[in-house]
Amino acid sequence: MKVLMVITSHDQLGNTGRKTGFWLEELAAPYYAFKDAGVEVALASPKGGRPPLDPKSKEPGCSTPLTLRFEKDEAAEAQLDKTVRLDSVKQEDFDTVFYPGGHGPMWDLAEDKQSIKLIESFIAAGKPIGMMCHSTGALRHVKAPDGKLLVRGKEVTGFTNGEEEEVGLTEVVPFLVEDEMLKLGATFSKTANWTSHVVSDGLLITGQNPHSSGSAAKTLMAALKQKAQFGVTARAS
Repeated sequence: MKVLMVITSHDQLGNTGRKTGFWLEELAAPYYAFKDAGVEVALASPKGGRPPLDPKSKEPGCSTPLTLRFEKDEAAEAQLDKTVRLDSVKQEDFDTVFYPGGHGPMWDLAEDKQSIKLIESFIAAGKPIGMMCHSTGALRHVKAPDGKLLVRGKEVTGFTNGEEEEVGLTEVVPFLVEDEMLKLGATFSKTANWTSHVVSDGLLITGQNPHSSGSAAKTLMAALKQKAQFGVTARAS
């Protein structure tokens, strides 16, 4: 099994002069959920190379055993140093794709034509995909094979209006994930702020916040195994 993880290349938090990027827990927790299960992981970003880390995600209150493990993991850090350019990857080479969050994706991946095409190709191929937190916003322009918006009529989750308000960035982000999904015709599912919550609807698996990222990765792997098992059963019959 091979998974592609797509990470933001955007490092500016709007016009605040502050830095943003990907959220470390949302990379580390899924990364080890995949690696510890024997899954091969490839990392990509729009610009390639070392993607920007949201500095807040390294603060003591945001550290977890898995973020600390990642920071001490020379092989993982070396892989992060050399993410491949997003325009160089093909859906055919992977079983699934997983998008960690952080605020960065709202500026680049949400509008990136290569990312939109890539997600659409996974869905067209019948492969499940995982989107975390703010990366649910990267679905805003993605269409299903029938030409309709992918999220229309789907149940999804992502970083909530309440969580955005708590971090004080409601007026900074280009759009609110919750509001955008509702505007596009999705059913937005959420639990209390900062609690783990994962939603699965067809090929689309979404997680609400950083604490949901490990569970979302495991849900994605379960979907892949079920798909593989179904394929074997179908061939046998």
